[in-house]
Amino acid sequence: MKTREQSSGSFRPWGFFILSGVRLVRDCRQTQGRKWSLRVVCILTMTVLVVPVCEPLFGFSDHSTTMKRRQQGILTGMPFMANVAPRTFVDDLGRKLYLAQPPKRIVSLAPSITEMLFALGLDQEIVGVTEFCNYPPAALEKPKVGYAQPNLESIVALRPELIVAPKSFLRVDLLNRLEQLKIPTLLLDPQTVEDILRHIQLLGRMVGRVPESIKVTENIRKQMTVLTAQLVGRPRPTLLFVINTDPLITVGPGSYIHQLIELAGARNAAEHAGTAYPRLSIEEVLRQNPEFLLFPMGRFEGIPQAEQDQWRRWTSLEAVKRNQFVHIDSDILNRPGPRVIEALEVLITILHPDAVPSAAGQEE
Repeated sequence: MKTREQSSGSFRPWGFFILSGVRLVRDCRQTQGRKWSLRVVCILTMTVLVVPVCEPLFGFSDHSTTMKRRQQGILTGMPFMANVAPRTFVDDLGRKLYLAQPPKRIVSLAPSITEMLFALGLDQEIVGVTEFCNYPPAALEKPKVGYAQPNLESIVALRPELIVAPKSFLRVDLLNRLEQLKIPTLLLDPQTVEDILRHIQLLGRMVGRVPESIKVTENIRKQMTVLTAQLVGRPRPTLLFVINTDPLITVGPGSYIHQLIELAGARNAAEHAGTAYPRLSIEEVLRQNPEFLLFPMGRFEGIPQAEQDQWRRWTSLEAVKRNQFVHIDSDILNRPGPRVIEALEVLITILHPDAVPSAAGQEE
C-alpha cells in the first residue's frame, strides 16, 4: 500500500530601548583667573516601547498584524523600521514559527498543500512541489523535491523562505536539519473538514493573502450548507471506505474522510474504531453489513479491480446483494485541500443521487 497523504492568539510584549543622544552643554563662566570651564552633561533618555502582537490564527479576521511604519523614530528624528515584531504562527505540532514578512519562495511537500497554495493565487511563490502534485495543471511545471523521502539538497537549492508539509511525511532528522538551516517549516495535520478550512486561512495569513483565503473558505462553507441541507430527514445508509484490502484498512473517527462520510448523509462502518485509519476484521465488516463499498480510484493510488471482485464472495453483505460497489477519484477524496467540497458532492451523489442541487458546485 502506498503511503497516504494527510495531507491562538498570543500576546507578546516587546521592549525597545532607544538612546536619544548625548547633549553637550557648554557652561561659559568667567572666573577670577579668566579661565573657561566646560561642563559636559550627558543626558540619556530611555524610552520603553511596548508593542502588543496579537496573532489569532483562526477565524475570519482580515486585520493585518504587521506594524504600520512610523513616520519618525522616537526621539531620534530617524525613520523607524517597519515590521519590528515578527509575526508568530503555530503549526499542528504546537511549534512556533516567526516570519518577519510574507514568504516569497515556498516549497510544498504534499499535493493537498500545493492545491491550497494555488487556490490562494501563489503561482509565482511556489518554487517546489512533490512528484505527486498534479493539480492544478500548473503544478506539473514546478520543480520536484520528492515525496515521502524529500531530497534535502533539492529543497535547499530552491532557497525556500517557507516549507509547508504534512505531519506524517516529514522525518525527524530532516526537520532538525531544516531547523539548523533556519528554514521555517510549517507542519499540518488535518483531522476534520474544519481543520482544512483553518489551514487555508492560516496559510492566507502567513503569505499575505487573507482576502483570498476568506473567499475560498467562505465559498466552501456556503456550498457545504447548500449540499447538506438537502439531506435532512433522509435515511443514512452504511458505507465502508476501502483504503487497502489486505490488511483491510479504512477510515475512522479522527479522519476528515470519516466526517465527510457523515456530512454526506451516511454512517461510517468503522464509526466505533479507536483510530483514524483502523484495520478491520471481516467479521466486523459482516456485522456492520454496509450497503455501499467505496473504493478510491486514481493514477497514484486505488484498489485494483481484482481485489474489488474478491468482495463478492461475501454474499451476505448488502453491498454485494445490491451490487453497490462505488468509486471516487482518490485525488479528490484523499487530499485535504480546497477540493474537499467536490469530494462531498461526489459522495452525496453516490448515496443520495436525487439530493444534489444543480447549482451546488457553482462558485460565486
